Amino acid sequence: MDKPPIRSRVSSRGRRSRSGLAGDVPGSAQGSELGIWRRSAYCVVAGASVVLVAAGCGTSTEGSAEPSGTSVAGKSVAPEVPDKFDPCVDIPQSVLDTEGLHAAGSEPDKDEMRRGDIAWNGCIWVVSDGYSATISATNLTIDMVRERGVPGTREAVVDGRTVVITQSNGPDACGLNAELAGGSLEFRVNNPPSGRLTGDQDPCDIGMRLVEKVLPLVPADA
Repeated sequence: MDKPPIRSRVSSRGRRSRSGLAGDVPGSAQGSELGIWRRSAYCVVAGASVVLVAAGCGTSTEGSAEPSGTSVAGKSVAPEVPDKFDPCVDIPQSVLDTEGLHAAGSEPDKDEMRRGDIAWNGCIWVVSDGYSATISATNLTIDMVRERGVPGTREAVVDGRTVVITQSNGPDACGLNAELAGGSLEFRVNNPPSGRLTGDQDPCDIGMRLVEKVLPLVPADA
């Protein structure tokens, strides 16, 4: 059953670099979930005019996959990730502490990925014996997220910004994209039921808590 629409308003207005998938370490559910979601997201964005083979997309011609180019023709895509808010720098540890989030090592793992013209730049934090959260700026717009057509997609307004919420990879994960100029601020939550502290919580509820705490930190012109 689709969840009812969320309606939420908030009144107030050292990294480690990885190649490949962010969080893509042995046993990392977050890295795997990110890769699957972003591959499908890019395929939908590019589907009308182009296919990116590296992302696992393809147009079908008599049952075979036909590769195409790597630009996103017909879509208005900013050439770079929005840079007026850097999640790795601009989210104070005091805000992360309210959720029990911390780096998995001495510094947060960096989420740095590009699929064709779409890119992400952010960081990954974890709750010990709980969920993991990736917060990244991306030039993927909320209109592009809507165009994926994921059943049950819903929207909220937080701190004056539209947030699109999708849950396309099972009940343990949730994605939220908050509107930015030239893209969005993406929140990915992976909350396995085995997590003693948070396993009984809905990952989209966790994601909304994060959105409500982080968006007031974003500059008004971002």
